[in-house]
Amino acid sequence: MDRNTFTGLFLIMIILAGSFYFFKPSEAEIKKAKERDSIENLKKTGATPAVKNTITNTAAVSPALDSAALKGPFGTALTGTESKTVLENENLLISLSNKGGRISSVEVKGQKTFAGKPLILFDGAENKFGLSLNAAGKVINTNDLFFTPTKTANTVSMRATYGPNAYVEYVYNLKGLSNKVDFKINLVGLQQVIAGNNIGLNWQTTLLQQEKSLESEHRYSAPYYKYVDGDVDHLSVAKDEKEDLTKGKIQWFSFKQHFFSASLIAKQGFEKGSLEVKIPTAPGQVKFYDANMQLPYAHTANQSYDMEFYFGTNKFSALKDQGYELEKQVDLGYWPLKYINRFIVLPVFNFLNNFGWNFGLIILVLTILLKVALSPLTYKSYLSMAKMRVLKPEMDEIKAKVGEDNPTLVQQEYLKLYKKAGVNPLGGCLPMVLQLPLVMAFFFFFPNLFELRGESFLWMKDLSTYDEFIKFGVKIPFIGDHLSLMCVLMTISTLIMTYFNNQTSGATGQMKYIGYIMPIIFLGVLNSYPAGLNYYYFLANLMTFGQQFIIRKMVDDNKIHAMIQENKAKPEEKKKKSKFQQRLDDYMRQQQQAQQQAKK
Repeated sequence: MDRNTFTGLFLIMIILAGSFYFFKPSEAEIKKAKERDSIENLKKTGATPAVKNTITNTAAVSPALDSAALKGPFGTALTGTESKTVLENENLLISLSNKGGRISSVEVKGQKTFAGKPLILFDGAENKFGLSLNAAGKVINTNDLFFTPTKTANTVSMRATYGPNAYVEYVYNLKGLSNKVDFKINLVGLQQVIAGNNIGLNWQTTLLQQEKSLESEHRYSAPYYKYVDGDVDHLSVAKDEKEDLTKGKIQWFSFKQHFFSASLIAKQGFEKGSLEVKIPTAPGQVKFYDANMQLPYAHTANQSYDMEFYFGTNKFSALKDQGYELEKQVDLGYWPLKYINRFIVLPVFNFLNNFGWNFGLIILVLTILLKVALSPLTYKSYLSMAKMRVLKPEMDEIKAKVGEDNPTLVQQEYLKLYKKAGVNPLGGCLPMVLQLPLVMAFFFFFPNLFELRGESFLWMKDLSTYDEFIKFGVKIPFIGDHLSLMCVLMTISTLIMTYFNNQTSGATGQMKYIGYIMPIIFLGVLNSYPAGLNYYYFLANLMTFGQQFIIRKMVDDNKIHAMIQENKAKPEEKKKKSKFQQRLDDYMRQQQQAQQQAKK
């Protein structure tokens, strides 16, 4: 392996290592994660609403209030007994509380947590939702009011009364086979009561752990949002952050975790707002989200706001069906990786998925198709490396003749040799660089692919998370608390491929062993990543090795040597110059002119 080839490979290693660095959890996140118990301590995910399609009382009763408060704004709604109303269809089981008139918990039906329990997006007192109203000189938060529920078919009305013909009403409608809940806010007869031209909407919730790896859920969970005339963006996935959204009307915001989302869409848009994310320390909790939005208020007798909740999976096609570009919550990578994944990899994956195959087989076929598509680049890269290997004895002679103490002259003589032989020393690196975006695209594709969740293959029980070959019980630096068998196989295959690449390129000395560093680094980095991703890299290594074996049979070093010698014997005017050769001539001409100027 010559210096130029090594430089290219080293740069590729830096790019890959840098990408992993930016996606690793922060020190604060690691510290907080250590304070959590295992997923077996998660008790909240086992709770489900006790009543279906009925209204029942619970033990929660409002605290005693003085008579002055009861006579104030919404005084009659300040006391009551908490009760629950259930809305249910084939996809969702939603529990509504008359305390605040809010959605208190959501179960996504047909889905289970990694522990096999019902999948509850959020539940408990940490979940708050309500309007902030400046009513009669006092700030009222509807989350503290008791609403009166009325249920008809698939619709529930929650009403908090201010006075005769004056009230706040929430209307929830859940259609069959839908993950959306139509949500309408009606402010009736309050035009002389509410002060100001805006009312606030606040939603706070703590999302619960659903997956095997809490670290992985942290890595892919964040609040997302979209301006009406803008693109989708999100807050930090690795640290606590708060952001003011003041660049225009906000179409929607979403409390997104790894494979599930709770989103609120305002059809007319929010005027402005803010989002906040915090990493909680309690066991079984992923992220705490807080959204504060502003809605315009026109002081009319009847003012309504049409919205929609989305509760469901982060499957790309399911989110796309909801509209409003919700599918952009699925992290498919940076440019150009997200376009490769969205318009090439994902359509091919969906096509293969239509055959009903096991996902392990689908990944195998997807890898074969990729390798076939990249085979011309692989062949060109190998051929260029073979030419450099054939030239190596002559390069060693030049180095011995000129001496290693004059590297500039050595490089000039090398360039002359390349020119005579018609060889591009970077020809082996360029095809590898061109393949890099596709290789990196899969690094984002598989960890965010909902279809892999809960799907098994061979010994891997869930392709969307790591497979535990050995569980240590304690965290070991660099490795973690487990060892993934598929990651180990991927690492071994990479080391074997590195060995044969060294044989092909003719690498010697210290540079012969540098290629073994990157696979060891990847062992520590990818050990906690999904088994599906490591399985893909393992297959890619095996197929690359097979391609190189076939190409090695096709490429004869003696014929390459004869071709190089024949090219060297041709007169300069008869040699067909590549763009590299033209640039090389220009460079050598400039060097000669510089030397002549130096002599003067």
